[in-house]
Amino acid sequence: MNPRHITAVILRQLYLYKRSLTRLMEIFYWPTMDLLLWGFVTMYLRKTAEGIPMFVSYFIGALILWDILFRAEQGVAVSFLEDMWSRNLINIFVSPISVTEYLVGLLLISTFKVIAAFAVTSSLGWLLYSFNIFKLGISLLPLMLNLVAMGWTIGLFTSALILRFGFEAEILAWALALFFMPFSAVFYPVRILPNALQAVAFFIPASHAFEGMREVINTSAFPVADVLWATGFNLLYISLSLVFFARIYKRVLMKGIIPKVGE
Repeated sequence: MNPRHITAVILRQLYLYKRSLTRLMEIFYWPTMDLLLWGFVTMYLRKTAEGIPMFVSYFIGALILWDILFRAEQGVAVSFLEDMWSRNLINIFVSPISVTEYLVGLLLISTFKVIAAFAVTSSLGWLLYSFNIFKLGISLLPLMLNLVAMGWTIGLFTSALILRFGFEAEILAWALALFFMPFSAVFYPVRILPNALQAVAFFIPASHAFEGMREVINTSAFPVADVLWATGFNLLYISLSLVFFARIYKRVLMKGIIPKVGE
């Protein structure tokens, strides 16, 4: 891979944010609104609900971590859509930039979005609600990395579908990640799900990440089992998503679809 080609992909996306206030708001606005909403819900439960344990404050931590997954997915899928909206895919794929370099560039842009959104949400969580996400300690890093990896997997899978079906699949860039939310045990433990859904949740890396978060907060112990399961599933799924994207790319090349994508 040529680092200059990857840098070109990154700069092309960064220039969009440099010239567009609305795109910058997309990174910061929704995480801030979600944090304010759940923060006020948490404060209400603290003050009015008797018998509700103090772990309701962990909703804020769950929201911060969920936003990591969502921003990672958006960083890939929406960045890919940017090239479709501007009819730029044909220019990229006839240039010396390889598909691998292009995808690496999207993953790095996704990382930038995750860091920016995390800085905002973690700061607001501490300033407004005295919630310090860093109290998770060393466990925070593997939990975050696994959520980013799952977000990348969904983003790559979504981008492949958009490449194949065009704007008909555009809604998946926002909807597909949310599909996994009920099974990921973001705001509640897996054990409250029906047995059949618990079986589904077991194969979702995010469910292990959020279970691990609650374990750390409750016991201060490193969630070894959850981290291992999440890492194993993520390695499998992200490999499958890369293979899926590569096959879709070859298919659209053979069918001559790329010049028509976005029309």
